[in-house]
Amino acid sequence: RRVKTMRNTVSGKNMLNNFLKEHAYRLSQISFRGSNLTTLPLRNIMDLMYVGNITIGTPPQEFQVVFDTGSSDFWVPSDFCTSPACSTHVRFIHLQSSTFRPTNKTFRITYGSGRMKGVVVHDTVRIGDLVSTDQPFGLSVEEYGFEGRAYDGILGLNYPNISWSGAIPIFDKLKNQGAISEPVFAFYLSKDEREGSVVMFGGVDHCYYEGVLNWVPLIQAGDWIVHMDSISMKRKVIACSGGCEAIVDTGTSAIEGPRRLVNKIQKLIGARPRHSKHYVSCSAVNTLPSIIFTINGINYPVPGRAYVLKDSRGRCYTVFQENKVSSSTETWILGDVFLRVYFSVFDRGNDRIGLARAV
Repeated sequence: RRVKTMRNTVSGKNMLNNFLKEHAYRLSQISFRGSNLTTLPLRNIMDLMYVGNITIGTPPQEFQVVFDTGSSDFWVPSDFCTSPACSTHVRFIHLQSSTFRPTNKTFRITYGSGRMKGVVVHDTVRIGDLVSTDQPFGLSVEEYGFEGRAYDGILGLNYPNISWSGAIPIFDKLKNQGAISEPVFAFYLSKDEREGSVVMFGGVDHCYYEGVLNWVPLIQAGDWIVHMDSISMKRKVIACSGGCEAIVDTGTSAIEGPRRLVNKIQKLIGARPRHSKHYVSCSAVNTLPSIIFTINGINYPVPGRAYVLKDSRGRCYTVFQENKVSSSTETWILGDVFLRVYFSVFDRGNDRIGLARAV
């Protein structure tokens, strides 16, 4: 429980930031069930994404990455990438690293938000006090759709079987090396652009949630997807009526579902379409009904103030979006909107996800 008292006694953003920087190493030594827990601070960017710092190479070069449970590949821009997206981000200069090792393997990845082409290389990667030597990862040689993003690359935390590059994911390598005492990681995502978001590896810090962790088995080992019973509002089922699949995805900011059902939800909450978003009156946010996601028999309500965000002009829009996942079964993506309300634990040892109300 040491973190909580530290967080409560130090007030003010800058003080806390300076404190975290000075004591980052000490903070990462907090133990849980006798295990070593590595806690890495994440920066909340406009409630749309959460990025953390990692380093690659010897001497270390620092990058800001999205820790993404929706994908399994880890990549950063290379210094031989000429796409406009690369020029505005930190690029890895392989010639400056004494531990760099190239390969001739190339790969491509298409995300919901962009695509990239890369080459697999090896080097030392550090996440907080976790060190993975000779870690395979991708260096992008082409990037599309990542212009203006607040992160340099993506660090995938999904299972190895869905990796596009075929490289062993960093969590698996750390797990296999015995660097992580328990094969779990967890996310606490802050609300209202506040400080304090973290990803933790090797255990769970209980001060980030209240009540008990409800464990949900994965539909199958190999992807962070669970069975969802229903989506309801005011005691009426409004989507996922015969059950559906839910992808628990830290790399997606919204809650995404099939177009027809998303439009139905927008209508029910009285949101009006304009350009690419659906808007509601900001004064009505607190009176909007909660939308309840029932998973493994337990209700997870998401209140209006959680599913409405403000755009740059101060107008309020809902975060329900059409997903581009083409699948025979009804599929929803529970992104950061859901994960701000519920602290999430990803348990690779038991192929399950734990959810509890975030503090």
